[in-house]
Amino acid sequence: MYTLKDADYEGYLVGGCVRDLLLGHHPKDFDVATNATPEQVKALFRNSRIIGRRFQIVHVRFGREIIEVTTFRGPHDGESTQHVSDEGMLLRDNVYGTLEQDAWRRDFTINALYYTVKDFSIVDYTHGMADLQSKTIRMIGDPEVRFKEDPVRMLRAIRFAGKLNFKIQHDDEVSIKKALDENIHLLEAVSSARLFDEVLKLFMSGYAKAVYELLIKEDVYQRLFPFAQDVDSDFYIEFVKQGLVNTDIRIQQQKPVTPAFLFAVLLWPAVEMLTKQLQSQDIPLIQAVNIAGQEMIEKANACITIPKRFRYMMRDIWTLQVRLPNRAGRRAYKLLEQKRFRAGYDFLLLRSQVSQVASNGSDVTHSTAAELAELANWWTQFQTESEAGRKTMLNALPHPRPKSRKKKTKHA
Repeated sequence: MYTLKDADYEGYLVGGCVRDLLLGHHPKDFDVATNATPEQVKALFRNSRIIGRRFQIVHVRFGREIIEVTTFRGPHDGESTQHVSDEGMLLRDNVYGTLEQDAWRRDFTINALYYTVKDFSIVDYTHGMADLQSKTIRMIGDPEVRFKEDPVRMLRAIRFAGKLNFKIQHDDEVSIKKALDENIHLLEAVSSARLFDEVLKLFMSGYAKAVYELLIKEDVYQRLFPFAQDVDSDFYIEFVKQGLVNTDIRIQQQKPVTPAFLFAVLLWPAVEMLTKQLQSQDIPLIQAVNIAGQEMIEKANACITIPKRFRYMMRDIWTLQVRLPNRAGRRAYKLLEQKRFRAGYDFLLLRSQVSQVASNGSDVTHSTAAELAELANWWTQFQTESEAGRKTMLNALPHPRPKSRKKKTKHA
């Protein structure tokens, strides 16, 4: 911001970083708004590049950090209407304006707060400070119009409400809640690739459980995962919730979280339900899991494009749930060497954890809660045992029955 100031441009910290600092949180990243155009910003900073078509922004690299710099946005003029879809969605939005115009173009009041180094003050045109104090998510402008401009704002409203433990505005005649109910179908017009990115933001920000509960409450989850309405039993809801709680804990502990594991959790209830149906048709378990997994991934991809590298890992995680019980002889060592063993093992722990508090009868591997707990404990111990200890554990397992061989008939 000092570089912009020294070049006689305005520069303000804006959005989530200002909001989080005022709430006493550590900002994830920093955004800057300025009256300099993208080309002028790029000329000031060597390590920068212009990105985006819908609205051009400049990424300025400082070491390992990237600062996002945007030019003040202005109101639409007559010519800009050609960049709006039939549903009212903005396709391009490179209309520049003033600081105040930029504030009124932002999505929520709590994200329209500006901090300036000129006099170290907060600029607030939309009463965002009041909404911060009252813990309210309030849309700037008519929520229905703003949701049509960009339907992803509906997901952002829920994400901020879950993350900050704020309430979504509902006390005015024109409320976000009412607009959500009437415009949720607009998410179908959003590209599946963009929805994938938004789902990661929903569930990988450290507040996944709270966000999930809001998505269910507002009937948005079913729009993202249409097949979820077929598996809304208490057990499956508890399974997803616990998986998200575990994800939140890992993020808070700064441990890595892979989207593949997250989506394996979100889709598993549907995969398990279809697997049971296929087994009732005498399809072998491992084959049934593979068929069910592929079908549910294809259904998910109709709404949310899951990258191929994550799809492969999801299938491996699910397949390991069938393979992990078969650990006699050398199988345990071979499973331990599997590339996805750790993810499959963590998934087994989750299944066991949930089975202790929510009844599902027997799961897809026909294991009771006690059997799942025994299996999870066995694999936990096996990983840390000495070689002698591992052999003792393997010898204690029931030996599988040898396959019967058909006697060869001798021909005369």
